[in-house]
Amino acid sequence: MSKLYVVGLGPGSEDFMTPQAAAALEVSDIIYGYTVYIDLIRAHYAHKDLRTTGMRQEVERCRLALEAADSGQVVSMVCSGDPGVYGMAGLILQMAPDFPSVEVEVVPGITAATAGAAILGAPLGHDFAVISLSDLLTPWELIEKRLSASAEADMIICLYNPQSRKRRDYLRRACDILLKTLPESRVCGWVRNIGREEQQAFITTLAALPDSDVDMFTTVFIGNSATIAQNGRMVTPRGYRGLEV
Repeated sequence: MSKLYVVGLGPGSEDFMTPQAAAALEVSDIIYGYTVYIDLIRAHYAHKDLRTTGMRQEVERCRLALEAADSGQVVSMVCSGDPGVYGMAGLILQMAPDFPSVEVEVVPGITAATAGAAILGAPLGHDFAVISLSDLLTPWELIEKRLSASAEADMIICLYNPQSRKRRDYLRRACDILLKTLPESRVCGWVRNIGREEQQAFITTLAALPDSDVDMFTTVFIGNSATIAQNGRMVTPRGYRGLEV
């Protein structure tokens, strides 16, 4: 049986990679991934056959990995964070029936939502929604509905891909939608380059959030009505009642 691991690297630092992920990469003959993600592990796995494809080449990347595994190689497909959260796990599994001899194993990783939350404090203490602002694969109209519904349900909201050079106004557009329901004073935070040398973290308000200097390597957190900023940390209580501090 041929083997293909779909491996979550965590948000970027080797410290965030699980022993299970490291073990999968070590036994792999070939490691595939988006160029940026391969660069994160290049120094530690230079002895491996590292193969990259660029942005928007996900289908081709998955096909190449499956074909390599089908030929008898042990292969890993790496993703940042968790491979099942905006990663390649779903696509690999969708394509896997065409390669019945390949055994696919998904290796979980620490996603930006939980890693970034730990840096800010404890903003995800209650129910939360994770929403990507990238409309490459999801229509913006659907993203708007999800933002509105999450705000109306008083959920904590974690935003991936808040904006890029081609989508400079997407975070502002998202905040305009949220401000129809939420107060300007709502506690928010963001973390850029989680776990890397350039890491930055800030706590702010929903009114000021659109002016924040965020990019594709930033994760944004919008608190719920119970979220507070306390001693430089962003904290959401575990519930709305029954827990006095």
